[in-house]
Amino acid sequence: MFLMRILIAFLFSICTFGASSQVYWSLEQCIEHALSHNLQIRQSVLQTELSEENLKSARGAYYPTLNAFGTNTFNFGQTIDPFTNQFATTTVRSNQFGLRANMTLFNGMRNVNNAKSSQLALEASRYDLDQSRNDISLAVANAYLSVLFAEELLYNANNQLQLTKKQVNRNKTLFDAGSIPKSDLLTIQAQQATEELNVVNAENQVNLAYLSLKQFIQLDSIPNLRVIKPNLKLSKNISIASTPGQIYDQALRVMPQIKSAESRMIGADKSLAASKALRYPNLSLNGNIGSGYSGLRSDFNNPILDGQRLIGTTESGEGVFQPNFTFPNTMSFGDQLSENFNQSLGITLSIPIFNGFQANTSISQAKISREISENNVEIAKNQINQDIQRAYADARAALKQYRASQKAKESLAESFKYMEQRFNVGMINSVNYNNAKVSLSQAESNVLQAKYDFIFKSKILDFYQGKPITLK
Repeated sequence: MFLMRILIAFLFSICTFGASSQVYWSLEQCIEHALSHNLQIRQSVLQTELSEENLKSARGAYYPTLNAFGTNTFNFGQTIDPFTNQFATTTVRSNQFGLRANMTLFNGMRNVNNAKSSQLALEASRYDLDQSRNDISLAVANAYLSVLFAEELLYNANNQLQLTKKQVNRNKTLFDAGSIPKSDLLTIQAQQATEELNVVNAENQVNLAYLSLKQFIQLDSIPNLRVIKPNLKLSKNISIASTPGQIYDQALRVMPQIKSAESRMIGADKSLAASKALRYPNLSLNGNIGSGYSGLRSDFNNPILDGQRLIGTTESGEGVFQPNFTFPNTMSFGDQLSENFNQSLGITLSIPIFNGFQANTSISQAKISREISENNVEIAKNQINQDIQRAYADARAALKQYRASQKAKESLAESFKYMEQRFNVGMINSVNYNNAKVSLSQAESNVLQAKYDFIFKSKILDFYQGKPITLK
């Protein structure tokens, strides 16, 4: 007896652990997880980051450039040394070091318009990210509702099965007593087998619905995920509050795909203005500081007497001699850098005259891009309008179907109640009873399907109005 108690306690603990291991998530939690882990969202985030770097690059054109340079050159054959300005026929090593700075003073507002175009491209990328988030949120909501629908179908299938089991037990008792023929018992037993299959199919649909939801939200770490079931009862006076025109007007103000297309169109205007700047003069300020070294530069501070050389004669015929000095040593690297140090500051004006039609081509391309972006705005508006018209028609049809299926269910429920009473007193056989039961079960399924279909379609209409996707 003691061992039996331990076994019961152990089995109870296992059941309790299995139930407690289930994790319940709301729609908001599912959407939040999907937005944090979905690869399409990640792709949009990276595209936004790339646009941010492009903007930094465009703004960097406002600042001056500063570059250091250094050269180490060996000249062979006859050449002119750049520092001594002497001809050399031997191998000569020379070095140059310095800093160059350049700053654009005027280029037809090209830098300004490029920066504005990059700013608008960044805004468009952010709107694209919002659109990706909206699309994923809507897909998760659809998957979440599919789970709820599948679970309700499973609940109804189990209820039908339990009801049929009671009828099987009743018919078996009546058959054993000789009150009904065996055909009635076999008919209800066949119905039980069918409904057991319906339960298995419903369980499979629940599992598939959960699998689809997990795939949408990129979740594999919680095997026993379950959804929180909100109160989704529809009132008898449920209706669609807004008209398609009202929804469309609101969508134009809040839908990110519209804002993205408009930002790109304005950005195309700025790109066109930047391309036109290629026809304007370019004025820049530039400066240099530097020094250098030459292997031909002699050190004049350390002469060496190398005899005398005749430079003339006197009236008496005597020769006039001058000491002949040579400079065999090359001035040191450091001394040359100090002595050759130089600076320069200037202004450069560049006036475009002919550049291989690059300016005209760039302007033509910018104009075409502007027309494309303007057309994309109209495409986005037309697509939104068509989607809203379709969603509104779908929502109306779903609402009508829900109302009709609800009425059919109520009528069949009354009919089944009456048939069940007659069946219990033996006034009808199992075939008629099962037909009524199957009709009621199908009507209940139709109500559920129409209910969830309308809920999702109404959420789509809310989505186009900028309302958050929630089941509260």
